[in-house]
Amino acid sequence: MASEGILLGMGNPLLDISAVVDEDFLKKYDLQLNNAILAEDKHLPMYEELASNPNVEYIAGGATQNSIRVAQVLDELFLVILTIGKDKYGDEMKKNSKLGGVNVHYYEDESAPTGTCAVCVVGGERSLIANLAAANCYKFEHLKKPENWALVEKAKYFYIAGFFLTVSPQSIQLVAEHAAANNKIFSMNLSAPFICEFFKDVQEKALPYMDYVFGNETEARTFSKVHGWETDDVEQIALKISQWPKASGAHKRITVITQGADPVVVAEDGKVKKFPVILLPKEKLVDTNGAGDAFVGGFLSQLVQEKPIEVCIKAGCYAANVIIQRSGCTYPEKPDFN
Repeated sequence: MASEGILLGMGNPLLDISAVVDEDFLKKYDLQLNNAILAEDKHLPMYEELASNPNVEYIAGGATQNSIRVAQVLDELFLVILTIGKDKYGDEMKKNSKLGGVNVHYYEDESAPTGTCAVCVVGGERSLIANLAAANCYKFEHLKKPENWALVEKAKYFYIAGFFLTVSPQSIQLVAEHAAANNKIFSMNLSAPFICEFFKDVQEKALPYMDYVFGNETEARTFSKVHGWETDDVEQIALKISQWPKASGAHKRITVITQGADPVVVAEDGKVKKFPVILLPKEKLVDTNGAGDAFVGGFLSQLVQEKPIEVCIKAGCYAANVIIQRSGCTYPEKPDFN
């Protein structure tokens, strides 16, 4: 099927190093399930330990790249601008993305290794620890190169995970302002509680430009706490985010909050709707890594075709359901969504 508009993604590309571990491993490295953090020095030995695990898997990851790869499976014509190192992990990343059919424009940095993300899986739940490395080296100047800015000009839809706020908020602002000035759709993800807490200022600066805001219930509640809203009610939080002032009146803001097995919350036009997800028996759950990214990818694959919100949600739920039955953010060669 052909896209109505090209989707451009920007973010931190990370090669996922994924393995099933035990509770002792989590305690050893002070990790919590269903959380995403940036690596500290105490975490660095963990990557080699995971790599030596006999069931280790390497998967081209990073939140934005995951979403774009999933969207690509359900549609076509997607671009992504990312930073990798010139090393074996970078080569693995390029190979993975090429196999996924995504049109990727990597900025190769010689000063740092390719970023990696430790994916520690226990009982189907995951803990993510990102070592950004080269992903932390994205240069604003790279975006402004004629060949890269031409991709921005060509795109009609933009998606950037909140994690990129830690690397190049200047690049995000440039793309956001371009989208607003040219009546294009700009979307971002809350991505993780620590983004809402420690990158609050740059997140607030980008928020007026967001036409779609994605997140999960934990991120939404953290956003509420940080902004002093004094409510844990996800529906109310989604509504308040959707009503945040906008930089452009061309598009209303729609907030989409996932809640695991509970219904997806959608806030728009001062109203909240809830959409049930596809429930999965516990025995079929493999791991939840990438479920949120997959939901966004499925949603965007329909949004670029100008499908109604109900269809976008249906595709998002379908994609997330497929992903959690597989290891990492991977998918079957021929999805059966229709």
